[in-house]
Amino acid sequence: MKVDDKGSIWATLRGIEDKPPIIMGSHLDTVKKGGRFDGVLGVLAGLEVVRTLVENNITPRIPITIVNITNEEGARFEPSMMASGVLSGKFDKSEMLKKKDSDGVTFEDALEKIGYTGEIKNRLEEGTAFLELHVEQGPVLESENFAIGVVEAVMGMVCYEIEITGESDHAGTTPMAMRKDALFAMNDFIQSIRPQLGKLDDELVFTVGRVNVKPNIHTVIPNKVVFSLEARHKDESVIKEVEKKIQEHSQMIINQGDCDVKLTKMWFRDTVWFDEKLIDLLEKAAQTLGYSYKKMISGAGHDAQFINRIIPSVMLFVPSKNGKSHCEEEATTWRECEQGANMLLEVILTMVKE
Repeated sequence: MKVDDKGSIWATLRGIEDKPPIIMGSHLDTVKKGGRFDGVLGVLAGLEVVRTLVENNITPRIPITIVNITNEEGARFEPSMMASGVLSGKFDKSEMLKKKDSDGVTFEDALEKIGYTGEIKNRLEEGTAFLELHVEQGPVLESENFAIGVVEAVMGMVCYEIEITGESDHAGTTPMAMRKDALFAMNDFIQSIRPQLGKLDDELVFTVGRVNVKPNIHTVIPNKVVFSLEARHKDESVIKEVEKKIQEHSQMIINQGDCDVKLTKMWFRDTVWFDEKLIDLLEKAAQTLGYSYKKMISGAGHDAQFINRIIPSVMLFVPSKNGKSHCEEEATTWRECEQGANMLLEVILTMVKE
């Protein structure tokens, strides 16, 4: 077992030939009050596959590596997928080490405290393939009665922070026509943009997930509201249409003359398409094992999307009960977990025999 300079853990079963390994894994970190399957399943299933090979005296032709990747969720230290982002060249290591949690502790200090600073020489440098098993975190597989999701891509997304500034005045003495209420302006913005985004494409998903109101006092008219608006879709042209709508509706609020609007583009990613040969191997594995499967696009981000920049990668999903994830109710049956692990084993056995 080795620990790299971002705290990721790598363990390798040697192969007959000294070639770049096949890597399996995911992450062990979670969000507050998160579930016990998100990420963890991919790591434990990788361990189970390797244990199965060892117990059956099967020495793979090429090495097999299991990985637990640090800070996928970004729950304590933002951004998410931090370690895989550094590994793939998406993020700068020195900048990531300086990231602080809500208590002011840096990521570097937190790694040192638990003894997981590791060494840069322990980083993965090359690989034959990366396979990430994950729970779906959504309702599709269960509702459509599929055992396996063969993931073709992680959809692109954009996230804006929208700041609307008005003026604070007394909530009881200021006539409605003379107010510059930032919260009412936000409400106008959301009510007007929601139906228009909904008409762009049936597969587009969009969310206002964070709202901060100031001064947040019930007797004071809000003078500032800062909120997020993110949208996700596989087609870059649809994402561009979302950005166009955000610009148009921000100008609408400004034109009303009561409040100012500031837009900050916080996050953007293109759709990441996984390796076609690995997708084909997953389909064949499902057919061999007799598992029903569906080719699908992931709406959530995963380490595989960054690792795909340097190593051919693919993901597979197993169902989430009632589509629940990032919550304590998250659940996947042991049978479904077993089927996911069997898929990994089948693909591994195929690849090491080639």
